Amino acid sequence: MTAPSTQPIISTRFFPHPRQAVFEAFRDPARLAIWWGPHGFTNTIHELELRPGGRFHLTMHGPDGANYENQKEFLEVVEPERVVFRHLQPMHDFTMTVTWDEEAGGTRLTWKMAFESGSDGETFREFILKANEENFDRLEAHLKSKP
Repeated sequence: MTAPSTQPIISTRFFPHPRQAVFEAFRDPARLAIWWGPHGFTNTIHELELRPGGRFHLTMHGPDGANYENQKEFLEVVEPERVVFRHLQPMHDFTMTVTWDEEAGGTRLTWKMAFESGSDGETFREFILKANEENFDRLEAHLKSKP
């Protein structure tokens, strides 16, 4: 692993739901498949081993009909507070730190993406920030739909 080449990309949002509820939407593969990715995407979760060294393998199905394979490895898991994973495709080489922080009336979810040297994080910064907001929109809708 090399040093990050750019400033990390950080996205955060407050959800008026208990931390455990927001965390479970990530932990449960069936629920994660519903909201992961930007608007218009669907997902097939092949594997989600939420433990250090565990794999996270999914296919994101784009609205354009293209399929995007994603392979990740969990580096750190502290339920329901923090998860760190490494995205394993060379073109998009980054480490993602996800935190669920309790705040009055809900949970602050933060995604911090640190791209490695030679990766394309800076090139896609604006796209990623927009896509992350769409992810959060979808998660918010999913959480509202759960009793």
